[in-house]
Amino acid sequence: MADRETRPTTVWSRPERGARGPAPERSRTQIAAAALALADAEGLAAVSMRALAQRLGTGPASLYRYVGSRDELLDLMADAVAGELDLSGATGGDWLDDLVGLAVQSRDAHVRHPWLADLNDRRGEVLGPHAIDYLDHALGILAPAPGTAGQKLEAIGLLGGLAVLFARREAAATHTGAPAAGDPSTGDPAGRAAHLAAVAAEGRHPHLLAALTAAGAPPPADRDALFVRLLRRLLPAMLGQGEP
Repeated sequence: MADRETRPTTVWSRPERGARGPAPERSRTQIAAAALALADAEGLAAVSMRALAQRLGTGPASLYRYVGSRDELLDLMADAVAGELDLSGATGGDWLDDLVGLAVQSRDAHVRHPWLADLNDRRGEVLGPHAIDYLDHALGILAPAPGTAGQKLEAIGLLGGLAVLFARREAAATHTGAPAAGDPSTGDPAGRAAHLAAVAAEGRHPHLLAALTAAGAPPPADRDALFVRLLRRLLPAMLGQGEP
């Protein structure tokens, strides 16, 4: 009995409709889609049961027939985004190419829905059906890869963390607009590089000066290429050389 009372429950622990009563007018999928549209347009703070009911043209009380709380609604929203990822590709090819492709999809989903990272930061990630499908698919991709099961789960976690990081940088760059060329205060890569080189040339940071001299001129800023390059370097190292 104690185990049953303390077992965690989610919105998916309950059937979408009860055995009795009239058929529901809406599905959880429809409700989640409307909530996503609201969050994309106005931000996560704008998502309330009342605002969502107004968007759907119904009363707030009626939504509680489908979700028990706003927290459950947020869980549905997060899982709906996971459902946007295309998992139809066959596994068993080049695991690194396939996993990087999955990471790019994840990053793009976070770019489309910039509120998602904040939601997961505050609540922790509750794994719904689509998220579990994603995890299983990623593990299937990694089946031929070296490394232990624990290392593979850590690699998938790293993949998600980098996707969020790059999506946030993309959102910040979009929010601030195009930077003024050569100005480090605006986030312009050329301006930052010039500023760093000038500081290193003062002679008080010999290791930085040596590294910049050896590296030469930085390549043109390309977040997509950098994202892929980091994954292709980090993932094999985690799986082939990391500690169990």
